[in-house]
Amino acid sequence: MSTRSASSMKCLAMLLPSLLPVVAMGAEIALPGVRVEIADQAGEQQELALALKILLGLTVLSLAPALMIMMTSFTRIILVMSMLRHALGMQQTPPNAVLIGLSLFLTLFSMMPVVQVIDESAYQPYIAGKIGAEHALQQGIAPVRDFMLRQTREEDLALMLEMSGKPMPKTADEVQLPTLIPAFMLSELYTAFQIGFIIFVPFLLVDIVVSSLLMSLGMMMMPPMMISLPIKVLMFVLIDGWNLIVRALLTSFH
Repeated sequence: MSTRSASSMKCLAMLLPSLLPVVAMGAEIALPGVRVEIADQAGEQQELALALKILLGLTVLSLAPALMIMMTSFTRIILVMSMLRHALGMQQTPPNAVLIGLSLFLTLFSMMPVVQVIDESAYQPYIAGKIGAEHALQQGIAPVRDFMLRQTREEDLALMLEMSGKPMPKTADEVQLPTLIPAFMLSELYTAFQIGFIIFVPFLLVDIVVSSLLMSLGMMMMPPMMISLPIKVLMFVLIDGWNLIVRALLTSFH
């Protein structure tokens, strides 16, 4: 055994007696966090209520991505961006991270009026203690509900009501969220495919023209994509395509 190892063993032997009291009191050491204890005392009941609120908040945060996809403009934006990439003929450009990031910020921009209404009518009064949690939840859902109703087609809403066996509501306030959310998503898919088709047409014409020219020149062995891809990218840049796409997406929600 080397001199360094022997000195290390001596140091460990000297520290063991000092660590024994700490190990003996290990049951009394409490790590920072949230403890849930059910008892009859009022203080411990308040601690349990606080822990349940924290648990509920963490649950909402875990469901936030799904809620954002289902109840906001994210679905339409990301579908149009993906179809644009396929229309250009570039499978990995722009990357998924870039498209998702751009779609997230465009979603936030398009939903900003709704967020402001939620902040003024639900969040700020709840923080100030003027309204309770249940009333704040109702006030916060109302602007999102109005947004989804404005973007939902009557055909999709009628389909979901028919499949659920419920009669057509007389007013928009009678439409329940379990019926409205799938109808809203169907409408978003329909609108996104409409916009995507309009995007595909000019790029498809470029592919057809390039293929016809190559065949007429007898260059059948050359892939048309090698010629059409630079032309499509150049055309997209010259017409300021990103500006047009973003403008079309944002104005489609008004």
